[in-house]
Amino acid sequence: PLCVVSLRPAMRPRVPRKPLPQRRRGGHRSNRKAIVDKFGGAASGPTALFRNKTAAGAAIGGVKSMLLEWCRAMTRNYEHVDIQNFSSSWSSGMAFCALIHRFFPEAFDYATLDPAERRHNFTLAFSTAEKLADCAQLLEVDDMVRLAVPDSKCVYTYIQELYRSLVQKGLVKTKKK
Repeated sequence: PLCVVSLRPAMRPRVPRKPLPQRRRGGHRSNRKAIVDKFGGAASGPTALFRNKTAAGAAIGGVKSMLLEWCRAMTRNYEHVDIQNFSSSWSSGMAFCALIHRFFPEAFDYATLDPAERRHNFTLAFSTAEKLADCAQLLEVDDMVRLAVPDSKCVYTYIQELYRSLVQKGLVKTKKK
């Protein structure tokens, strides 16, 4: 037979414990109070909560608005184009065509384009950008036609790629810091 020995709490050998170091209490509070007093005391009344944009968030917003402004500047005198955002402003395909035409005016006759012929406009813009600017066709014509209002992230990504391609071809000058 197997013998099992149970050590009840009273029978366990005692191991001496070292005392834990005492935590200093109040040090943080007194430091905080000293800092608050140094700068003129605590604010009276409720304090407004301000959200601080992260550096990355601010940088992304800045790049996005700069790219939108660049698109506006490049398409300023084109009929049927009023770029206000990266979604509805691009829904007819005319903004894409105007942007491509600005850099490759010999590729097609912009004056003959019709905003109602969305499929033709998207096809023309994307194929011309791919052929002449080496811009990857990141957007599908069928998707653009199916959506009444294009997805802003998709349009923004495509415009970034187009801009990068134009810079690489030497057609857009960038500011060097």
